[in-house]
Amino acid sequence: MTTAPALFRPKLWVPGDWNAFFGFGTNILVNLLTLTGLLRFVLGFPDELVFGRILPATGLTLGLSAIYYAWLARDLAKRTGRDDVCAMPSGPGVGHMFIVVFVIMLPIKLKTGDPIKAWEAGLTWVCIQSVVLMIGGFIGRWVRKVTPRAALLGALAGVSITFISMRPALMMYLTPGIGLVCFVLLMANWLGGVRFYRGLPAGLVAIIAGTLIAWGSTLFGPGYGGLSLAGLTESFTHFGFRVPLPVVGHVFSGFEFLGVLLVTAIPFGIYDLVEAIDNVESAAAAGDSYPTTRVLCADGVISFLGCLVGNPFILAVYIGHPGWKAMGGRIGYSMATGVMVIVLCWLGIVPVILALVPVVAILPILLYIGMLIGSQAFQETPSRHAPAVILALVPNLAAWALGMVKGTLNASGATVNDALLAKLGDEGVLLHGLEVLGSGAVLAGLVLAAITVFIIERQLWRAAAFAAVGAGLTFLGFMHGERIGFAESPAVAGSYLLVALTLAALAKWAPPPPRPPETAHHHA
Repeated sequence: MTTAPALFRPKLWVPGDWNAFFGFGTNILVNLLTLTGLLRFVLGFPDELVFGRILPATGLTLGLSAIYYAWLARDLAKRTGRDDVCAMPSGPGVGHMFIVVFVIMLPIKLKTGDPIKAWEAGLTWVCIQSVVLMIGGFIGRWVRKVTPRAALLGALAGVSITFISMRPALMMYLTPGIGLVCFVLLMANWLGGVRFYRGLPAGLVAIIAGTLIAWGSTLFGPGYGGLSLAGLTESFTHFGFRVPLPVVGHVFSGFEFLGVLLVTAIPFGIYDLVEAIDNVESAAAAGDSYPTTRVLCADGVISFLGCLVGNPFILAVYIGHPGWKAMGGRIGYSMATGVMVIVLCWLGIVPVILALVPVVAILPILLYIGMLIGSQAFQETPSRHAPAVILALVPNLAAWALGMVKGTLNASGATVNDALLAKLGDEGVLLHGLEVLGSGAVLAGLVLAAITVFIIERQLWRAAAFAAVGAGLTFLGFMHGERIGFAESPAVAGSYLLVALTLAALAKWAPPPPRPPETAHHHA
């Protein structure tokens, strides 16, 4: 609904914000619990560092981001006179949590034996990525303008189906008594329109149901979902008020690992840039057109401020704006989430929740968001562009499969050599092919989908231009290569260049397509 902008004052809270708050708030809570687990159990960081320095800084960073996007939504609502504007969701970059832990902080922790040095490297990694985002914010609008929507949404769908949906789905089926019940409760309300008692939000109902099942099972043996009274009791020892403090010296100390950091910080900064552009496009497709530059620069600036007080996790605009909007979310859900995160992190409540609520009760929300974004790529683009959307998925599928295969090899202690590659090939596992196709998956999916869209539309010069861009990105290692550098994948880069020349030749000399037959006119 639209009102005269000069007279319109958007409401800060509407009933639909409850649904979106419990949905998005629990999404952020899952990520908080995940990164806390990574810090404590994978990196072995001491509790004083995790709960005294890192989580308070992370809470401040996430809180500032959520409150900023609520303000941005209010500004858009006032300017347009609309009461259906939904704030963009934001939080810690999910994939980046694992990258900064396993690729940056863990190797440095193992090499030095010092958790502080590992933390410092993470802070510097975020610092570099933030600068990339801030610079990229000024070219993001142009990138979005020249790139087809099917390419942007298709690349986003690839991320949502693989890295957002697959792990929650797998974990749900490991504890199906909780996961499937909670998932059905969510779908019944959000897709089927089923209302719960007194209009209770589906996210809250699912969490209550999952928690009751988990704790009820402790009456008959080991807790279903990994919960125990001993773990809950121990979690209360972490209560206390802690605020973030400046750690500028630690950020600069991390620059001693600059060579290691640049290998991943720059390409993942570009990844963040493309993903944020995708998500701005996703919001526009749902009716809310946000300024690309302000979104990208905000992620960079707030992430930079966060690393200066101790947060080693980069911010990202999240996939899922259309989902939260469809639930009724407007401005308040984002603002409430920001306040909630600050309270949880500054008062030491996160470990208590980690011991009280089974994570599997919250994971179905992520699967639902993945479903919605995957379907949006087809619903919000012309049906003739569907092949381009499918092609955008393929590199992300390769990247996901590559992670699974490498994780299996690492867990088994296997050494990758020619003999092992040959055996894997005999089983249909083309490991090197997965590495080439899956490296830089978001950019690769976007470029391939854009080429396909322009071929479908017979705009062959534009298709050739995107193929040439693909050649340049591949030559520099941003696509189809494991690291940044020159001629990282020369065969693939040369192939993209050959494709560009082929398309340019077709654009110049291929005959135009036949005109459709004219429809005969019959006169009565």
